[in-house]
Amino acid sequence: MSIETDTIEQTESLESKQWKTRRKSASSIFNGPILRRAMVDSLKKLDPRWQLKNPVMFVVEVGSVITTIEWVRLLLQGPVNEMWFTLGVAFWLWFTVIFANFAEAMAEGRGKAQADALRSTRTSMMAKRLKTSERQAGFTEVQAPDLRKGDLVLVEAGEVIPGDGDVIEGVASVDESAITGESAPVIRESGGDRSAVTGGTRVLSDWVVVRISANPGESFLDRMIALVEGAARQKTPNEIALNILLASLTIIFMLAVITLEPFAIYSGSPVAITTLIALLVCLIPTTIGGLLSAIGIAGMDRMVQRNVLAMSGRAVEAAGDVDVLLLDKTGTITLGNRMASRFVPLNGIEERELAEAALLSSLADETPEGRSIVKLAEEQYGLHVSANTDEAIFIPFSAQTRMSGVDFQTRTGTRSIRKGAGDALNKYAAENGGEASEELTQLVEEIARAGSTPLVVADNGSANGSARLLGVIELKDIVKGGMRERFEQLRKMGIRTIMITGDNPLTAAAIAREAGVDDFLAQATPETKMKLIREQQAGGRLVAMTGDGTNDAPALAQADVGVAMNTGTQAAKEAANMVDLDSNPTKLIEVVEVGKQLLMTRGALTTFSIANDVAKYFAIIPAMFSVAFPVLNALNIMHLATPHSAILSAVIFNAIIIILLIPLALRGVNYKPLGAGPLLRRNLLIYGVGGLIVPFIGIKLIDLLLVLLHLA
Repeated sequence: MSIETDTIEQTESLESKQWKTRRKSASSIFNGPILRRAMVDSLKKLDPRWQLKNPVMFVVEVGSVITTIEWVRLLLQGPVNEMWFTLGVAFWLWFTVIFANFAEAMAEGRGKAQADALRSTRTSMMAKRLKTSERQAGFTEVQAPDLRKGDLVLVEAGEVIPGDGDVIEGVASVDESAITGESAPVIRESGGDRSAVTGGTRVLSDWVVVRISANPGESFLDRMIALVEGAARQKTPNEIALNILLASLTIIFMLAVITLEPFAIYSGSPVAITTLIALLVCLIPTTIGGLLSAIGIAGMDRMVQRNVLAMSGRAVEAAGDVDVLLLDKTGTITLGNRMASRFVPLNGIEERELAEAALLSSLADETPEGRSIVKLAEEQYGLHVSANTDEAIFIPFSAQTRMSGVDFQTRTGTRSIRKGAGDALNKYAAENGGEASEELTQLVEEIARAGSTPLVVADNGSANGSARLLGVIELKDIVKGGMRERFEQLRKMGIRTIMITGDNPLTAAAIAREAGVDDFLAQATPETKMKLIREQQAGGRLVAMTGDGTNDAPALAQADVGVAMNTGTQAAKEAANMVDLDSNPTKLIEVVEVGKQLLMTRGALTTFSIANDVAKYFAIIPAMFSVAFPVLNALNIMHLATPHSAILSAVIFNAIIIILLIPLALRGVNYKPLGAGPLLRRNLLIYGVGGLIVPFIGIKLIDLLLVLLHLA
């Protein structure tokens, strides 16, 4: 390896390490710069126009303003003890609003830190814009921001790809650490589903011609920055519904508190405005109201930490409700490298003859399977191309014919060689003067039952002009380790898994049995994928699937959660609502886990918040009416020192609990693959019962501290 190449790889390794360091730093909760930025932002968010977006916290802020005004009035003319009490309540009400703002600012700050890390990958560079699609036609150097959609650029070893696009010529090793953080290079080549490249990545070897697919400001990196920064975040349907519920509860409690004052006046013991506001703030669901936005932002952030770019919070939320997972067999359930392992000829056919025909039919097949057939024929028999293939016509594989091959001229006429699915080749032989073979059918079934993929070879170049079936090429694929256990976990969560493959039903059944999936779709085409998704959705199920090719785009768009591979085509990435930067098809399982964790966190903290209100009710109501109605002292089960101490303790606890729950809101509730029933029981036990008990302990401890400090 040259010194120059060594230097490039060392530079990219360093960039990858720096990127990972920035990502790790951004994902840390107790990160200094994020904390400082969040403190400043939490004060900026006190703007009433911002608070209006959160009705619960807007009510708290209005209450803070009123109690502050009341404190100023008491400072000028009121009793000293009431003045200090009102000051204490006003102080902690403001802290309640600020802590809620701080939770949201922390969640946004982590996204902004991720965006800063992405911006640092941008460089001002020159691009080689080609005059025509021919590399030899020459190029003009222009600034990368001057490139427009449709422009062709040449990128050579050591150069940075100036913008998003598709490789239309050449093949190269590309380092994508600037985007994914992974230093291992990937291959990008023209044609197929691995032609897409992202601006800011670097070509390590060879060269490629790239057709730019995005104008400045519309690139993948620009969209990614906007999304992780939170600028493009929209509230999800569940979040909107919960906001409406919280606003309704707030209105109900507000009306209830307002009616208490006439009742108190009638009883001869008017209640101070400070006490009424304290009661209102403690009874409305301030805990979940203050953390709701942070939970949603943190859910998208956890996706980014896993190198998955969610195009909306709706997609993350939908992932948590998924009932059915559609997974491609190749590369997801199996290692994805189906390799030719042996040639199995029919009776009367020489194995060398089968190997030669297989070699000729695979010369133009650039798939890993096709290359492995050529390699096996060369290694086992030392075969090389002896026929004149300069004027050969190569027949590409299609979903309709389910075969590929080659036609070329020989001294005796045209010779046609085909390879493909067993039933398709049996039909081909019968239509071209030959005969379908029962022996071949049995051989195909035997290989398929073993979990391998059979490819049948036929030669239509014999002396009598009829097609002959020669035998079968066995392709082997291996199921990834641990897949059966992961599918078992999904089953416990109530999620059904369906494997999608283009293989014949026998091969598909063998792989499905070995992997442990619930069902499979064999000989899949874009139309059958769409049909399957619609059938599942018609049954009331939410469907998730992954894909990378243009033929996957319709299904990705139809699925409730569509995850496109970053290495896939532009059409696939635009159709999906998530993009996996690591291009790891099994990431779909992690996506579902993150979505479920988001829903669990929101549900758990909502349960905890509402349960909190019950305890605060027992703290404040007896304190408010203990003088007028001594019988209510029986409700003072915490034996709080004084009415003022009870109210102030509840308000302080209400503020502190928000900041104590910020780490949980950002990190999420610990996820365990349980069904809906066990999960509900677990949440009610931990967060429901816990939400009842913790306030009693917390308020009592604060009351004791206030008494100890002579503040009550």
